[in-house]
Amino acid sequence: MTPVDRSFVAVPEPAAKRKTLAERAGEPVRTTQTTSRVMKRSNTTNALRKTSGTHTTTSTRPASAAAHRTNSALPRTGSRSALAARPVSVTHEDDDEDSSSSSILPNKRKGMLPPIVESFALVLHQPHISDRTASYASVLSRVPSDGGSPTPLPSAPSPKRFSFSASRNISLSTAFRTLSLSSNNSDSRSTSVSSTQQEEPLCPKTPSQIPKLKPVPKTPRPPETDLQIFKTPHTKYTVHNASPGKITYLNRNSNTPAPAWDTKGRLEDMETLYSQLKTQLDSAATEKTGMEEGISIYKARISEMEQIRLQLSTANQTLTSELTETKVKLSSVNAQLDDMKRSHSFEIDDLRRKNRNDVEDAKDDHRKELERLQREARDELDRVKKDAQEEADRANKTRREEVAEKERELRAELEEERSRRLREVQELTSQFSMQKLTADNDVTQKDRELQTLRSELNEVKANLESSNALNTNLKEKLTEASTNTLTLETSMRAMKAKIDFLESDNQAQSQAFQDLNQQMLDAQAVAAEAKEKLRQEETLRRKLHNQVQELKGNIRVFCRVRPTLGDEETKKAELAFPDAETDSKEVVVQGPDQKSAMGTVTKANNNFSFDRVFGPGSQNGEIFDEISQLVQSALDGYNVCIFCYGQTGSGKTYTMSSPDGMIPSAVTQIYETAKSLEDKGWTYSMEGSFVEVYNETVNDLLGKAEDWNNKKHEIRQDPVKLKTTITDVTTVDLDSPTRVNAILDQANRNRRVAATQANSRSSRSHSVFILRLIGENTMTGERSEGTLNLVDLAGSERLAHSQVSGDRLKETQNINKSLSCLGDVISALGSGKDAKHIPYRNSKLTYLLQYSLGGNSKTLMFVMVSPLQAHLSETLTSLKFATKVHNTHIGTAKRQAKVKD
Repeated sequence: MTPVDRSFVAVPEPAAKRKTLAERAGEPVRTTQTTSRVMKRSNTTNALRKTSGTHTTTSTRPASAAAHRTNSALPRTGSRSALAARPVSVTHEDDDEDSSSSSILPNKRKGMLPPIVESFALVLHQPHISDRTASYASVLSRVPSDGGSPTPLPSAPSPKRFSFSASRNISLSTAFRTLSLSSNNSDSRSTSVSSTQQEEPLCPKTPSQIPKLKPVPKTPRPPETDLQIFKTPHTKYTVHNASPGKITYLNRNSNTPAPAWDTKGRLEDMETLYSQLKTQLDSAATEKTGMEEGISIYKARISEMEQIRLQLSTANQTLTSELTETKVKLSSVNAQLDDMKRSHSFEIDDLRRKNRNDVEDAKDDHRKELERLQREARDELDRVKKDAQEEADRANKTRREEVAEKERELRAELEEERSRRLREVQELTSQFSMQKLTADNDVTQKDRELQTLRSELNEVKANLESSNALNTNLKEKLTEASTNTLTLETSMRAMKAKIDFLESDNQAQSQAFQDLNQQMLDAQAVAAEAKEKLRQEETLRRKLHNQVQELKGNIRVFCRVRPTLGDEETKKAELAFPDAETDSKEVVVQGPDQKSAMGTVTKANNNFSFDRVFGPGSQNGEIFDEISQLVQSALDGYNVCIFCYGQTGSGKTYTMSSPDGMIPSAVTQIYETAKSLEDKGWTYSMEGSFVEVYNETVNDLLGKAEDWNNKKHEIRQDPVKLKTTITDVTTVDLDSPTRVNAILDQANRNRRVAATQANSRSSRSHSVFILRLIGENTMTGERSEGTLNLVDLAGSERLAHSQVSGDRLKETQNINKSLSCLGDVISALGSGKDAKHIPYRNSKLTYLLQYSLGGNSKTLMFVMVSPLQAHLSETLTSLKFATKVHNTHIGTAKRQAKVKD
């Protein structure tokens, strides 16, 4: 073999030395990514499977690739510092041992070796120090190339460890072949190499767990004929002469030769690593046993579960088939049930028809039987009558015969008796003539006596009755006289004293009596003058009252805010009454949020002024006190109209028609005032009618509702008398307030109401209560005719809010149209003489109220306001319309104000 130049090129060591592998043998293993892979059971188990397999894989890569892989793996095992600390003089070449070692490594990634295998590779690929070459060669010469038992060394080594001298006389590959790693020895790291005993081979006592593979060189070696002990062995390293001008440093990619490591320390490290590997393998075996037992248990459980699954599957199939059969049976049962139902229904229909036919047949039979019985009864009655008649005829005939026979006998006897009597009569006549004359004289005398007695009797009866009455009167008078006697006696005594006093002052008393009589006459004259003056004052009062009403304005507007109901307290709008403690004529409504161009949000305050404003706490009685003067104007002979305007649900019907509302209170006041005016000579008669304007049609609420479609009522105006009449309408004489309440109830039942989004009982028509008052003064001859119209308008509403359709939509359109016409009429009236035409005929409502809105009429408008925030827009609309009406005046006093639209 060619001698190898073992001279080394001096490589300068780095400034900071790192620990060698032998120095780091006692330190804990680093927890790097590569080291962590050593602790994984899968990697260790896989490495064990691959190293313990029967087939090996021979690497065919070139030497440079193997050297590069070995040098690339060195930094990952923590041995880079040891390599860098020694000079490099040779280049590592791939040989048989390298190929053998490479082939058994379980590489998972190209260029990556597991830590344990990398340690083996590190030992196998370390270069040898030049002074140990001869010893290695001598040991190597004793080891046969076929892997058999080595030739024993001449000197025995230490029983537990290699001696340093022995380690110098053996190569690393040979040492690995003789390495003993046994777990039975007390020291798992001990290695026995026998060099003195010829019978003991250089092999471990216990076979090592590391597989010994026969290297298969890429290029076969020439056969060695004579192997000498101290022959210089073939080295796989090629000595390179370093360039004298360039110093080479060790890095991860360099192929710089380096001296071999300390074999002792490396073997200790290998023992440590192997002990850790064996511990891991033992624990893995234990876990494998446990896992195998668990697997067997799970397999048994899986088999049981499979059997259960098969049973359940079989049961499921059975149940499925049963379910299918049940469904089929159920469908058949349902079909049978349907058939039975149909047949049952058919049978029921047949039975019903049969029963109906039987009933009809029974009725016919019964009727026929009844008719037969009636006929038989009539026949029997006729027969009985006939028999009775025959019997009666026979009896009559027999009786007549008997009577005739008797009559003949009697006549004969009568003739005989007559003749006898005639004889006797003739005799008696003569006697009677004589006695008659005597009797007439006696009768005449007796009549005179009888008349005398009767007259005397009547006189006696009259005297008796008068005596009885006189006796009774006398008894009563006697009783009274007795009482009066006592009283008179007392009075007499008092009168005697008074007479005595008067007699003493008779002259003064007579003068006082004359003075009192004169005063009485004067008082009567003053009273008569006062009555005449009172009648004149009543006429003047009416005139002044009318002037006061005209000064206040013939069209006045009151505003009322209804109170909240139930849970509406949290939904209130912001309303204020600034002068509630004084005049109470203003209301301030805070408008909705308004966003300016700059993005600021503000709320505008809307101020409204009316003749009177009533807050939520006001009662109907307080409100009626304000309108009672207009009711008095109706008694005085003027046309008065009071109507409520506002959105639906704002309290109009409650204000007008409730038990203490305006209509009942007005009627009560009218009756009380009429009764008080009777002393002044006034007598009043009242008649009333109640109509509604529904979809521009006038309906009589006091008539029958079923006649509304058949009767057509027309409105007729009398421009001379300024009087409005309605044709074919029911007029009721009102003689008491209870009668008024009765017709109010009837009208409320007949009035059209319906539910909308805004109100559950929304009035869908305008109701008008017309009360005519006719008064006459018998003393002065005055006569007055007044009309009081109390109007409950339907609620103004927006279609977007009420959300109505169909008939309700038509009703809403007609309601809004009539309210718009009412506003036009009031605007035209407010323009005064400039108005050439007032559009009364645009609506049935305004045409009906023509003489109650203009001329000598007095008009009061109630604007009803809801306090809720949700109704704020409708509230502002109603208040603006009321302001427009408030600025309209027909009387002498005119107010000019602008309405902010």
